[in-house]
Amino acid sequence: MNNDTFPCWINGNILEPSQALISIYDHGLLYGDGCFEGLRFHHKKPFRLEQHLARLHRSLRSLDITIPYTDRALEDAVIACINESRLTDGYIRILVTRGDGDMGLNPRNCGNPNVFIIPALLSLVSEDAREKGIRLITSSIRRAVGTGLDTRVKSLNYLHSILARIEANSADVDEAILLNQFGHVAECSAANIFLFSNNALLTPSLRDGALEGITRRAILELAADHSIVCRETSLNSYDLYNADECFICGSGAQLVPVKSIDGRKMKNCPGPFYKWAVDSYQKLVYKECRGER
Repeated sequence: MNNDTFPCWINGNILEPSQALISIYDHGLLYGDGCFEGLRFHHKKPFRLEQHLARLHRSLRSLDITIPYTDRALEDAVIACINESRLTDGYIRILVTRGDGDMGLNPRNCGNPNVFIIPALLSLVSEDAREKGIRLITSSIRRAVGTGLDTRVKSLNYLHSILARIEANSADVDEAILLNQFGHVAECSAANIFLFSNNALLTPSLRDGALEGITRRAILELAADHSIVCRETSLNSYDLYNADECFICGSGAQLVPVKSIDGRKMKNCPGPFYKWAVDSYQKLVYKECRGER
């Protein structure tokens, strides 16, 4: 993680990070009550911002939070943050909290939501790892589905993922895979996961606890456009261990090959499908982000 900071946007104003203050009574801080989106920008243009805003609105509706900004206002704010950062390529986080309330958790006692837009340089994976692959373990933490908050809501509460990452740190590996309560693969702590097996591209179903990732969708679209068999399906550890290739993806990590899972080496890393996917994704990003807004 790069420690450089850049001007951010908070409730309609561009401020230095030191000026972007939040009340200790904000329910986003007290209870994790809120949601966020993370996206990349390239050539000073955000990648698939409309899709990220659409997913943000779905999360907000699920949490019954209403913000006083149109999509156009948020788009303009994102562009303003990019311009203020002076970065050509980077990361943007859009974050919404329930707003100031009291020590009780009743959201009726909260005032207006707070909306932040934070630009950053974000490097989650080294170039060496992108070339040689990363190591995963299966976490003991379970991603429960159908028993509480829908996993499609990108909420501020990431404790399951944090606990899984702690296990990965303890095992001295790079990432952790979360299974659901039925033993089906959901996703990694901060990324979607793909397998390439028997000439088919496989990824966990949303019903199994996978986030409806924007990068995930782009890869599925690219594969379908090239007549590659794609299946969103239930997967388990057996499928992971016997895949020809495995890689993870997300707005933060982008695409990263996997070289081992639970100590078992993958057959190919980086494999031919991964190399095709990275090249195709980079071309898609360049196509959609080049030129003026």
